[in-house]
Amino acid sequence: MRHPFRRGGNAALVLTLTVSLAACSDTGGLGASLFGEKTPQGLDAPGVDLRAEGADNLETGHRLVAAGQYELAIRSFNRAAIDRGAVDAEILSGLGTANLGLGRLGQAEALLRRALEKDDQSPEIWNNLGVVLMERGKNADATQIFRKAFALDNGESVSIRDNLRLALEKSEISDTTVANNDGYKLVRRGNADYVISEPL
Repeated sequence: MRHPFRRGGNAALVLTLTVSLAACSDTGGLGASLFGEKTPQGLDAPGVDLRAEGADNLETGHRLVAAGQYELAIRSFNRAAIDRGAVDAEILSGLGTANLGLGRLGQAEALLRRALEKDDQSPEIWNNLGVVLMERGKNADATQIFRKAFALDNGESVSIRDNLRLALEKSEISDTTVANNDGYKLVRRGNADYVISEPL
């Protein structure tokens, strides 16, 4: 049985879920580069039950992000938040990553930073924020974020290590170069890759 909304926290939860669905004015970018315009082959999420409860909705959201179904992923993460009666760091991170896939870079950055306010020890969230910053052309900031993710991860994630290496290489070429993120990788908890982009 689903948890009823509790008075007091309800307004903030509803506001968070509403804000996560709002489109930002900054578009393009990763929607056409990192993620591609079409769902990656072999990453379908057939038979997804968006009415599933709790952890199932959270996992479904991650699967939908991996499949490039970002709007459906947002719905699934929102359902997970309603079932839990709260928006935690993993849900905020998932929402941020889904918005990133839609090219809503400002929204994605805001959500990922909010996720870090709740869990600043997550290398995956730091990594994904770094990807957003690279897409926004903030190379120096992104490099520092990737360094943080790498340190928290103890260098165990190949994806985070590769992202830091690419960011350092790009910074050495030019601090003003517009980012081309064909090689950057998003990760979720457990260091599993969401998507590894292929060069266009």
